[in-house]
Amino acid sequence: MDKVLLIGGGKIGRMIARFLTDCGDYEVTVADSSETALARFEQRGFRTQLLDATDSEELRRGMDGFGYVVNATPFFLTRHIAYAAAETGTHYFDLTEDVASTREVRRIAETADTALMPQCGLAPGFVSIAAAALAEHFEELEDLHLRVGALPKFPTNALKYNLTWSTDGLINEYLNPCEAIVDGEHRETAPLEGREHFSLDGVAYEAFNTSGGLGTLHETFAGRVRNLNYRTVRYPGHLDVIRLLLNDLKLRDRPEVLKDILETSIPMTTQDVVLVFVTASGYRRGVFVQQSYVNHVPGQDVGGEPWSAIQITTGAAVCAVLDMMATGLLPQKGFVCQEQVKLDDFLDNRFGRYYRGEDARPVTT
Repeated sequence: MDKVLLIGGGKIGRMIARFLTDCGDYEVTVADSSETALARFEQRGFRTQLLDATDSEELRRGMDGFGYVVNATPFFLTRHIAYAAAETGTHYFDLTEDVASTREVRRIAETADTALMPQCGLAPGFVSIAAAALAEHFEELEDLHLRVGALPKFPTNALKYNLTWSTDGLINEYLNPCEAIVDGEHRETAPLEGREHFSLDGVAYEAFNTSGGLGTLHETFAGRVRNLNYRTVRYPGHLDVIRLLLNDLKLRDRPEVLKDILETSIPMTTQDVVLVFVTASGYRRGVFVQQSYVNHVPGQDVGGEPWSAIQITTGAAVCAVLDMMATGLLPQKGFVCQEQVKLDDFLDNRFGRYYRGEDARPVTT
């Protein structure tokens, strides 16, 4: 039985632990610096380990004997955990959307004897797998647009939003520069800009630039696409309130205050839905065509418990690629990016199958 060290006992960590333990093929130990967080896992019969992820020596000792480590901590701990994984010969996976952290993981992977695979969640993560699969059907690619949103089914506040994942990650993607390819050139674009409006199945949405969701696609598709971008999807009106908080009230300079406001005022929910909407246009057999991949994944019961859509999609994504690496479907050494994963292999996986929604409109030739 493969041994997995899961670092981070938060909302997504609980889902990952449930998936990997219930399948019966992995022995999971949950590590965290919070005794309170670990107590929740202990009550459910999980192995736990008190671990300070900022202490390099403690990290190396904690990873001893594990074949895989999953980093489900905030982005600012990525570098510490990735270094320790490389030094201890442990395959590494994370969920970061942070661009600088991913660059550091790539650098660490250059001399590693094991695989380091960052950005294994929803976006970045699965959306890159779907986008790469869509792009394969074009001889010449013009535009590749990635749109993803984790949205409450029943929004009631002015933000039309509920907390469903890391608040640190949410704020980070609203503040940092965004990667894009514009007219064939790599660019950094401003977050919260580029607003667009669209409708799917009678529901109105807005989308705007946020950081990190593109993953490494801008490198993989350099010279192969004219325009490539990622935007986060929200209900109309969300962006105006966020701009008020960040710009007019200057909370972009006080992210700790913004985090406190959001976590005290915006409730969590398991009644959410994840929307994935990828569109590609280009030339196929000499004809200019457009093709899209659309999917809605709802919150649902797993193992007799209610889980949010973002927990399910993020947890299923990282568990699927870990499972694929354990069975030899992915490289065993160096930096592994999401677009190296074949969409069909992912969806056929026991964890990836959670993306096979009833209304998923698949990639076809």
